[in-house]
Amino acid sequence: MTHITQSQLESYLWGAATLLRGFIDAGDYKQYIFPLLFFKRMCDVYDEEYATALAASDGDEDYASFAENHRFVISEDAHWNVVRETGKNVGKAIQDAMRKIESANTDKLYGIFGDAQWTNKDRLPDRTLKEMIEHFSSQTLSIANCPEDELGVGYEYLIKKFADDSGHTAAEFYTNRTVVHLMTELLKPKPGESIYDPTCGSGGMLLSAITHLQRQKKEWRNVRLYGQERNLMTSAIARMNCFLHGVEDFEIVRGDTLSDPKFVEGDRLRQFDVVLANPPYSIKQWDREAFSADPWGRNIYGTPPQGRADYAFWQHIIQSMHPKTGRCAILFPHGVLFRNEEREMRQKLVEHDVIECVLGLGPNLFYNSPMEACVVVCRMNKPRKRKNKILMINAVNEVGREQAQSFLASEHIARILKAYKSSNGIDQFSRFVETGELEQHEYKLSIPLYVRPDDDSTEVDEVDVASSVAIWQSSSAKLRSSMFSMICSLEKGHS
Repeated sequence: MTHITQSQLESYLWGAATLLRGFIDAGDYKQYIFPLLFFKRMCDVYDEEYATALAASDGDEDYASFAENHRFVISEDAHWNVVRETGKNVGKAIQDAMRKIESANTDKLYGIFGDAQWTNKDRLPDRTLKEMIEHFSSQTLSIANCPEDELGVGYEYLIKKFADDSGHTAAEFYTNRTVVHLMTELLKPKPGESIYDPTCGSGGMLLSAITHLQRQKKEWRNVRLYGQERNLMTSAIARMNCFLHGVEDFEIVRGDTLSDPKFVEGDRLRQFDVVLANPPYSIKQWDREAFSADPWGRNIYGTPPQGRADYAFWQHIIQSMHPKTGRCAILFPHGVLFRNEEREMRQKLVEHDVIECVLGLGPNLFYNSPMEACVVVCRMNKPRKRKNKILMINAVNEVGREQAQSFLASEHIARILKAYKSSNGIDQFSRFVETGELEQHEYKLSIPLYVRPDDDSTEVDEVDVASSVAIWQSSSAKLRSSMFSMICSLEKGHS
């Protein structure tokens, strides 16, 4: 048996997805490919564990079948090979096998295979399902042939490919991984800590904490991951993602974080050491009235407007941070930094002195969106030298672009981290801003008010202009602005 290379693995995984073209929308590929991949991996690892136990027991088949020798229980009638031998009603055979595996491992796997319509032959006929089964059968996904770290990378590759093909819906389950890497480096998770993502998507932010520790050759198996995700299939993808990365100490649950937070202790939220989050921005459909009398005490700074729930997520995160070790990095659009309707809540956040850093990033780092992003770093126990001030970093120019994709290169991340760690500002890049100065600007956190990049020659004298720059700096917005100015000039010329 030959070890599968990373390029072979990626080709193999994407090859399965191409078999679905013409049958279902690209955005639905993940509902079928991820469960089949996980099913195949589980069965191949089960066989590998069985062979190891058989050899260790001098051929004792009963011993080799003991549950203690296996990560998961897989009965003979729920094995991949049984499904592969099925000629008719293949979808039902797949569905039955998956349900049996879930039932036999209910404490770990309940609902993990999602709710795909396997038995809908109009959508996926037997022939197509057989082709997919045979394609997946062309490789052995044992740990020896495909180690957990390599399969994890392949799984992430597939998540990104599906995101590329899914259009605007990709942001619901995928965050630019270079941004995730930066956010993780800002917080530096430690062995034994708890990591939480209240809107965890496919689990990339949670697993980035594991990768961070593995890269540094530090103990990662005692790190505990917690996540909540509203979408059923996406939460299942996140759970599979953790298992395929070899992570078992995690708890990812389905549910709406604002209306039904799952991680609670009595009348308050459970608290964590590290929180990483990319909340859905400016959602309008949420229960504002319930939040105004929140039973878990999350409205400590106020109740956000109905049309923008950003500060509801922000307050949820603050209340989820451990009072001594708690720190967070949140990916937001720039609007949260200056909108007037949220001024009072922003003022209380500043006065509470939990905001450590506001980092402005360049355009197109939100997936499939031209908006500029910002990362807000909060810390419950700020270092003495950083109290009553906020570090502003203007990294709008620290962005690369390749094949229509924006990303943070290693040199961009290095420069940002250097500024974040420094006790002094860097001219035209970063600056510590005292609370008094923030008050003078009505607690607006718009980065161009305080730090101007070295190639920005635009004069900014008014707060409102600076705020506009912070959110409308993408090329499409600049075009709209210039067109508007031109139209106004023409109208004046004809009046």
